[in-house]
Amino acid sequence: MLGTTILLSLREIRRHILRSILTTLGIIIGVAAVVTMVTLGNGVTASVQEDISALGASNFIVFPVRTTRGAIRPFDDADVRAVEQQIAGVKIAAGGVGASATAFYNGQDWDTRIEGGTNPLLEAQTIKIKEGRPFTRDEEEAGKNVCLLGLKVRDEIFPRGTSPVGARMRLGGVSCQVIGVMEERGQGGGQDDDDVVYMPLKTVQRRFRGNDNLDYFVVKYDAAYAATTIQDALVDLLRERRLLQGTEPNDFNVIDTAQINQALSAVTGALTAMVAIIASISLLVGGIGIMNIMLVSVTERTREIGIRLAIGALAREVRLQFLTEAVVLCALGGLVGIALAFGASFGLAAVIEVPFVFDPVINIVSFVFAASMGIVFGYYPAHRASRLDPIDALRHE
Repeated sequence: MLGTTILLSLREIRRHILRSILTTLGIIIGVAAVVTMVTLGNGVTASVQEDISALGASNFIVFPVRTTRGAIRPFDDADVRAVEQQIAGVKIAAGGVGASATAFYNGQDWDTRIEGGTNPLLEAQTIKIKEGRPFTRDEEEAGKNVCLLGLKVRDEIFPRGTSPVGARMRLGGVSCQVIGVMEERGQGGGQDDDDVVYMPLKTVQRRFRGNDNLDYFVVKYDAAYAATTIQDALVDLLRERRLLQGTEPNDFNVIDTAQINQALSAVTGALTAMVAIIASISLLVGGIGIMNIMLVSVTERTREIGIRLAIGALAREVRLQFLTEAVVLCALGGLVGIALAFGASFGLAAVIEVPFVFDPVINIVSFVFAASMGIVFGYYPAHRASRLDPIDALRHE
């Protein structure tokens, strides 16, 4: 019975193909909009999480700030060692400094960022070596002129297809030997983390900065410990070392990368949900269109309904036929909308440079919701058709 009813519904849809397409347009647009917005929202969330992960998971980033005392007071290596040795749960504490210079190699030049750090800093920030090797202990302690290249720097100054490992290049007026190339890191903290050259901390301090100060340090903590407990201990220790009195504000900031990740993910999730809800309004509009066209169909086929009722068809069979037509229309619109959303999401993700994250749940939910719109908005026309009087229906012109 149900199979025959579906075949009859498809036949009626095919008989009025243009009207059917126009009727389902609201459903198609609604489903496509919702799925596209959610897919792009998932991509943006994944992109944000990737950016934050470039700073390292379960990390605190500590840097000095200006207060009413005046000039910014930098950190030094003693601060970092105290944090690593005196706070339970701290696995790594490593400082870093930054500078800028022009990289030169074989007539090619590129303005880039220089980061001075150690192997523990690379480990804390989950920076991996794609080609070559990390710093040796002797290179770190002696401050030798060796460097690790980001992919952007490698691609800009070295010939395509050649390995830069072992080559000598210049950073400003400093000659250095390339010992490795870092894996792709992408965007992080509003900057391109592939457009960077890493050198030993002491090298950058001596050759580019002229002092032993640290711009920041990274604290990697054990995830088994409460982040708030470690952060409180970190703040207390630094206030003690920097001789800050009880009422004085901190002259440093502590950023928890895990909290940033959670906060940004919550914001992007809320924005995605809001946009999806707005886009779903077109589904309601489409449902109203389905109801309208089904009422027109009932009026057009009044005589047909009368004949069916006169020869013995039950009211529930007539109701089922028209209800099935509405559900099939909405289901077909949902399928077309999902197909359009797949193509639109894939293209837009490439344009705005976020990953394409296919979510089967939202696609299935959107299809089921679209089909259910046929039941909600098709029931009244179907019920009206089943309540027609056979005699009056047969007289209808």
